[in-house]
Amino acid sequence: MAEIAASVGTRAVKRKARRRRRNWVVPLLLLPGLLWLVVFYIAPMVTTASLSMQEGNVDEGYVFTGNIGIFAEALQAYWPQLVRSLVYAGIATVLALLLGYPLAYFIAARRGRMKNILLVLVIAPFFTSFLIRTMAWQTFLSSEGGTLTTILHTIGIGKYNLGFLFDWLGTVLHWIGASPNGEILYSPFAVVWGLTYNFLPFMILPLYTSLDRIDGRLLEAAGDLYATPRQTFRHVTWPLSLPGVVSGTLLTFIPASGDFINSRLLGNTNTVMIGQVIDAQFLRVLDYPLASALSFVLLVFILVLVMIYVRRAGTEELV
Repeated sequence: MAEIAASVGTRAVKRKARRRRRNWVVPLLLLPGLLWLVVFYIAPMVTTASLSMQEGNVDEGYVFTGNIGIFAEALQAYWPQLVRSLVYAGIATVLALLLGYPLAYFIAARRGRMKNILLVLVIAPFFTSFLIRTMAWQTFLSSEGGTLTTILHTIGIGKYNLGFLFDWLGTVLHWIGASPNGEILYSPFAVVWGLTYNFLPFMILPLYTSLDRIDGRLLEAAGDLYATPRQTFRHVTWPLSLPGVVSGTLLTFIPASGDFINSRLLGNTNTVMIGQVIDAQFLRVLDYPLASALSFVLLVFILVLVMIYVRRAGTEELV
């Protein structure tokens, strides 16, 4: 009996030791991610908030005064640019979803080498600088010798010259307010299209991942139950792809909201986005507190919108 009790006691001690080791394993595994989060997210956010509440200038230096009124001043002065950024980013996100979902669906339905080739083509734009890709749209959309203009004014089918499409498109954009000067370049249309193009891969890849993981037997079962292709998509494919939709929209909307390259190169003075204002305040005006306040306000707006969107989308039940 004594030997049995000793054996039981030894096993109990070993189990406790194993539990202690397991209790340390989880924090150790989380440590790299937590350090990354602190160094590259929390620390910059705290620094930005602190700098925004400082007063002074570049020559004499800045002193922390706790001036929280700077946030109201920044919002009051630049709320049109902030709203414009959120609207442009929202439109670009919707366009990216409409364009990216069919393409992701098509890629997920391929097999073998073709799928790999299509995925490479999706990420191929990343091999080129973001700035160069945006500048290329200047050449393409220019109304004076641009690629689009040249194509539309030179291609003809029989006696019909398709060049009138360029002028017609400009008229339509002017009528809906997307191009006040009636031109494609340097207009809200060009800015939104540039955002859509540059961030489209961020939409396609999460969508492809979700669609590729859908079990084909579920689609076959829906067909066996006499569901039409439309019903199958609505009740099977779309719900199962919602995690990719949520991820793709977030990955598109968040960087598009703070973008300033597209608005600077493809827009005009009436299409200035908040990222362009922040860039100017930091690098040209050298008003660091105001620039930091604008950055923090943009961060708060995006966080609030993302929290509302995630809650409405029911992401907790999707992932």
